[in-house]
Amino acid sequence: MTGKGPGAFDLVIFDWAGTMVDFGCCAPIAAFVEAFARRGVALDEAAARADMGVAKVDHVRALLARPEVAAAWTEACGRPSDEGDVDALMADLGPLMRDAATVASELIPGAAETVRKLRARGLRIASSTGYTREMMGPVLARAAEQGYAPDHLVCAGETPQGRPSPLMIYKACAELGVWPLSRVVKVDDAEAGIAEGRAAGCYTVGVAASGNAVGVSLAAFSALGAADRERRLSVARAALLGAGADLVIDTVAELPAALSI
Repeated sequence: MTGKGPGAFDLVIFDWAGTMVDFGCCAPIAAFVEAFARRGVALDEAAARADMGVAKVDHVRALLARPEVAAAWTEACGRPSDEGDVDALMADLGPLMRDAATVASELIPGAAETVRKLRARGLRIASSTGYTREMMGPVLARAAEQGYAPDHLVCAGETPQGRPSPLMIYKACAELGVWPLSRVVKVDDAEAGIAEGRAAGCYTVGVAASGNAVGVSLAAFSALGAADRERRLSVARAALLGAGADLVIDTVAELPAALSI
């Protein structure tokens, strides 16, 4: 519990994949693996998840800078990668991300009800994502069909810097007229998103079970044995707390109770 209760906040900013949709944050991984496979580079899922939450172009650069990926790229392509390769990968990732995100755009259980409860208490709802606006088109439409339509959206590339800088949060607050930042809650499943919230001065809430750190679909998560599930959750919670989260919950379904709303 925050100990603050109703009236302590004016705005909640939600991340998308792994937080509100796509339990396990699986869509981006499938797209990254396919984009690199087209260049003959086998991308390990753990490597693909390491920088989740940042803008996709920054994520591509981070992957190419990893020693094992750089070595595999040089072997497959006959030379080190350069910015032209970043551009080419992003060109592939656009449709790949869009297609994967469309398939994985089911709301996480309880997400729509959480938003309804928050709005009933007078809170506004914003969102931000490491996806570009082009990638988000089908996701927005599918989420709206399921009852979730935020008041505001900031996408990758719409601020001079992405996460972990606070600029996406600043943009949302400026355009919605919300201040001070201490009255804003940032909810995210990735460490970069928690760092973003901390940098902005928000109250930060990490989401463990549905997010990138556990990294499995809802069906797979439900099928885990109790000991394995708790081990994975413990690792995810520790990572989010280590990034500076004020509070960690399993999924957004728990947010109203956690905020005493």
